[in-house]
Amino acid sequence: MAGGAATGGYSTSRRRALAGPSGWAGLVHNRRIFFMAVFASLGGLLYGYNQGVFSGVLGMHNFGVEMGDAVSNTGKKGWLVSILELGAWFGVLMTGYFADKLSRKYTILLAVVVFCIGVIVQTTAKTSSSIYGGRFVTGLGVGSLSMAVPLYNSEMSPPEVRGSLVALQQLAITFGIMVSFWIDYGTNFIGGTGNSQKEAAWRVPIALQLVPAVILGVGIMFMPFSPRWLVNQGRDEEAITVLSNARGASKESDLVQIEFLEIKAQYLFEKETSQQRFPQYQDGSFKSEFRLGFFSYWSLLRERSLLYRVAVGSLTMFFQQASPFDSSAVNELKHRSTGINAILYYAPSIFASLGLTSNTVGLLATGVVGIAMFLATIPAVIWVDQLGRKPVMISGAFLMAFCHIMVAILTGIFHKSWQSHVAAGWVACAFVWIFAIGFGYSWGPCAWIIISEIWPLSVRGKGVSIAASSNWMNNFIVGQVTPTMLQHLGFGTFIFFGAFSFMGGIFIWFCVPETKGVTLEEMEEGNTEGIAIEDQARLDAIHRRLGLFEDTPKNEKNDAEAKTSSEKSQN
Repeated sequence: MAGGAATGGYSTSRRRALAGPSGWAGLVHNRRIFFMAVFASLGGLLYGYNQGVFSGVLGMHNFGVEMGDAVSNTGKKGWLVSILELGAWFGVLMTGYFADKLSRKYTILLAVVVFCIGVIVQTTAKTSSSIYGGRFVTGLGVGSLSMAVPLYNSEMSPPEVRGSLVALQQLAITFGIMVSFWIDYGTNFIGGTGNSQKEAAWRVPIALQLVPAVILGVGIMFMPFSPRWLVNQGRDEEAITVLSNARGASKESDLVQIEFLEIKAQYLFEKETSQQRFPQYQDGSFKSEFRLGFFSYWSLLRERSLLYRVAVGSLTMFFQQASPFDSSAVNELKHRSTGINAILYYAPSIFASLGLTSNTVGLLATGVVGIAMFLATIPAVIWVDQLGRKPVMISGAFLMAFCHIMVAILTGIFHKSWQSHVAAGWVACAFVWIFAIGFGYSWGPCAWIIISEIWPLSVRGKGVSIAASSNWMNNFIVGQVTPTMLQHLGFGTFIFFGAFSFMGGIFIWFCVPETKGVTLEEMEEGNTEGIAIEDQARLDAIHRRLGLFEDTPKNEKNDAEAKTSSEKSQN
């Protein structure tokens, strides 16, 4: 049957019934998929560890001595931090092409190789220029992994557990952050914390990134190709074999056949949509493929409803980065406040500015940030599906804004006398920890869920890639401007970004639709262009052509054949 239409009717609800439980229960139930998901999530752990480990390294005495004004000069330090985000932005943009051409798994392998090269350059660095170059190359790998790994995970897993995969990926990221903070705390003692500190104090935590990277790179070679990529290449029989092995069922089983047809339908949908919208670029040449890609992205800006989605996705990721704490070691204040990756890079400096003058104590307090964020991410999966995306994100934004303002007030009052007001310093630290909890349960996972759910089928991949690249570019900008802002605004920087946290909550409240349980058709209500409705009609037609039917009241009413086939399938 591979490659052709079904000889009889298959019901998509039949697949859902055969697939068993959904969510975390379904993910754990299928041991093969659970193993693949956990293994592939090493990419998320790499991303999280990389983001967190540099915070401790920046505050280490020996690193400051070795790198000189790259650490002490605020402008150069901004580049030292943010150049990784610039590399990640390029990495994300290139990943789509390589994922289609080389396959998802070989793209992950390539990203790991690039990542390792960057880590080796940093680990062996003798001058700041090697750190700059190494972090940019590492960023290329991190950005590529941040897109390729979730893509591979989602295409290998059954539809009913893909929501849990988003949470698993976020958990892997926060776990990597948490581990990095505590490794920094431990290696900070190598040789002592002052002038006697050894180079190994900062080289070891950077080099340790190679361990999960090598495991991921070697292991991915033994993982199967994505069934979706195999279908795109016309290798239908291989796709069925992969599905059969992954689901633990025979190739002829209804479960495998229906899921294969769903993948085939999605492939045909995208192919026919492209043929209809851009018939002049279908000859398969490199020039035509380049133009096809360019005009596909350009269509997101030309059509009003799609432009609105671009704005929602990009601004959601902007507020995700422009709301959370970020700290920068500035000579007078030694703190900085802005996007979440800032606290990951500069958290020890925040605690130093709050009266914790010992770098060791600052690293210890930073470790609590990692624990708080990790633990807060766990219940996020339950809350987001029960309460919806908007209530969770709005409450998180307002909580983060409150923490910003409280730290600003305490810093404004006591920043010249922390030594005589130790209790006030610890209260400010507590608000940083509460902030980490607020981010962990809300904007951390939910922003990524929002940007994946607001797009019509035909442009979902391109829309998500734009929003994801926005995340990295916002990171880069934030890393550049914050040190300079701190020199001129001082503790007012906390107020500035606290206002952004509040604005993020208002933006979600009034401008972002609730996507929990909302169909594409419902999201299109009031839209005269009806892109999502047109997409769904085309997909329904392909389903019927393949003998695949969705058991919904709407389809049963509009298509007697679908109803009859569905009843036969249920019997």
